[in-house]
Amino acid sequence: MRLIWTSVVVLALFVGSSAFSTPTPPPPAISTTTTKASTMTPEQLIARAQEVLAPEVTIGTRDGGECLADDFKFCAAVVGPLPKDEYLRAFATFNLMDSFDIEPNIFGFTASPYQPGRVYWFSNTVATMKAPFFGADPKDIKEDLVFPPQVFHLDFNDEGKVTELGFYTVDRQYGNTGGLGGAFGYFYGVGKPLPVPECQPFKPSFRLRMLNFVGKILRKFEK
Repeated sequence: MRLIWTSVVVLALFVGSSAFSTPTPPPPAISTTTTKASTMTPEQLIARAQEVLAPEVTIGTRDGGECLADDFKFCAAVVGPLPKDEYLRAFATFNLMDSFDIEPNIFGFTASPYQPGRVYWFSNTVATMKAPFFGADPKDIKEDLVFPPQVFHLDFNDEGKVTELGFYTVDRQYGNTGGLGGAFGYFYGVGKPLPVPECQPFKPSFRLRMLNFVGKILRKFEK
């Protein structure tokens, strides 16, 4: 059961400075991992990220995990960290591309000036259903799935191996998957949302609704 849940969650991937002020230097990097950060240049990091994303590699799923470090982990907004072996097993048992033609629409590669060894990029994924998916039939899906923008990251060590992969939704108002990214978006988009809060569109909690309600009342008394 844990492997099925891991598979459902993981397999979503295949999908300013001011001109009037002097930029301040980045503060010392704060890392949440014990892995030594890469000393690769920004250009080298971006080039390596694009190599790892190539179809013949696909972040370790097509090269037998060769591009992944032994201490690799997958960590997204509500899932993980998952170690290398769990990540690879998930892809071996479940593949979104069996049911969807996926266009990730990747853009905006940048090497972080604050987190050495990290590359970020964006994706505006569009997916067309082509085969049944967990009880949903393609003939019942009248439009493509349009995902909200998601930002991905890869961390590299000095050997160019991936030590971390993660992604997060950055605009829940965009698209037709309820603001959900990753595998959650596929389930919601075909009308088969998973029955847990994290796999549903954002809904304010009772406490947050009450705080907003009290705030509105207080603002009326301020007038």
